[in-house]
Amino acid sequence: MDSDDTVTAEVCKEGDIGDGELLEVMVASYPVLLVKNKKQFSALGSKCPHYGAPLGKGVLRGERLRCPWHGSCFNIKTGDIEEYPALDCLPCFKVTVEDGKVFVTAKKKDLESSRRVKDTSMRYLLNHDTMLLLGGGVAALTCAETLRQEGFTGRIIMATKENHVPYDKSKLSKQMNLKAEDAYLRKPEFLSAHGIEMWAEKEAVSVDFQKQKVRFMDGSSQKYHQLLIATGSHSSYLKVPGADLQNVYILQTPEDSRKILELATGRNLVIIGASFIGMEIAAFLSDKAGAVSVVEKKEFPFQHALGPEVGGVAMKMLQNNGVKFYMETELCELKGKDGKVTEAVLSSGENLPADVVVVGIGVVPNSTFLKGTSIARDDSNAILVDLHMRTNIPNVFAAGDVVSFPVELLNWEQSSIRHQQVAEAHGHIAAFNMLKREKKLHTVPFFWTRMLGKSIRYAGCGKGYTDTVVKGSLEQQKFLIFYIRGGFVTAAASLNCDPMVSLIAEVLYSGKQISKEEAEACDVCNIPSLAET
Repeated sequence: MDSDDTVTAEVCKEGDIGDGELLEVMVASYPVLLVKNKKQFSALGSKCPHYGAPLGKGVLRGERLRCPWHGSCFNIKTGDIEEYPALDCLPCFKVTVEDGKVFVTAKKKDLESSRRVKDTSMRYLLNHDTMLLLGGGVAALTCAETLRQEGFTGRIIMATKENHVPYDKSKLSKQMNLKAEDAYLRKPEFLSAHGIEMWAEKEAVSVDFQKQKVRFMDGSSQKYHQLLIATGSHSSYLKVPGADLQNVYILQTPEDSRKILELATGRNLVIIGASFIGMEIAAFLSDKAGAVSVVEKKEFPFQHALGPEVGGVAMKMLQNNGVKFYMETELCELKGKDGKVTEAVLSSGENLPADVVVVGIGVVPNSTFLKGTSIARDDSNAILVDLHMRTNIPNVFAAGDVVSFPVELLNWEQSSIRHQQVAEAHGHIAAFNMLKREKKLHTVPFFWTRMLGKSIRYAGCGKGYTDTVVKGSLEQQKFLIFYIRGGFVTAAASLNCDPMVSLIAEVLYSGKQISKEEAEACDVCNIPSLAET
């Protein structure tokens, strides 16, 4: 014991851990991750700051450690975050070796938290430079935090039409009983302490790019030096008779999530669209609603993104929990009584009792306020950006769900990828370039969906894949599936095969290609077989 708040503990013998290995050890009854790389030891917090995943089961490549669950990456020497979705860094501890024994010295408060907030600069009131960030999601939040971490001392304004600070939207369909505050990524006090102004219920209605000024719904306006457009996307609306009846919802906010849970409990729930959100809602409410029915045009859930194999597994999981599927059919009409929905009429001729209807049929970029301006957008109205997150307008950047960007794994084809981790990567890169520091986007998209206590993980970009290689067993719900385009792997998905998807993400990140033959030879029980790729 060094002092009241610092402890030193012998954790193992030098030979107990090999080069490139991870070992969880105990220091003062707290778990610490010991890493050996090129004969050098590092000691870090053992849990991912995102959702608490055990980093000892992660993937180490060089000095980069990737979380086995959701793909966050950390530098083993500094503990600094290098890839999202985690926002915070890991604490680092001192390691010494004496007479073949390994000792770790740490402060108790660092052992307790297993997370470290990166140092930031303070707001300097005489610096009048204004960074205006439109949107209150993870892209805007990551941009704001990165600006402060990189020394920006001017004004940062985050303006959102929502009435909350940024929250974890991925939880809305997975944990529908959460209070909004339980999903907050940062508390209001955190933003305030870092000099980030949060303007809630402040929706942008127009931008004058010449005057560098944004006008808001309430009639106010704000000038900017640099602008980030990170307004996200919204769910597509139903276009059938009865779509305007009461108790027909799209899931957008924490309030929507709790209301759907309240109304669906013990009642008939119909979900239109077997999207990720639709399937997660079906899973969460499968043991709470009186009946859950899913209506989908395609043959399998999320068929476009993950293919029939994975969609089929997810469908079977939910069917075993009582969810009924009406596939290859469409909703024609919603009928109601006293203004409230009571029935869903399908093109197949079936009529489903419906007390609550939730719509998940795709999303649309929130970019209509830019109509009539010269900003470049694609056919879906997504804002076109380059690898620096720059638009075609000087001093205007865009990030997250509202953009289409060049995707490395698609041979630089412009595409929209609406994952939380991608939006955070965009916000981070935008901040560097808003500060006139050239930095290009280099990330491997990472996504997960969770249903009935099981997570399907996905890394890469499988758009346009022509072939798949399935390893393991779809029936036993333990599999790894590779998506092949042009003879090479562009994405992978897994269930109960951690940390394979994280490993594949690291291989793709390094720029190395995995051929179809290498995928076919891969042994899901032997992780190093791919690490050598």
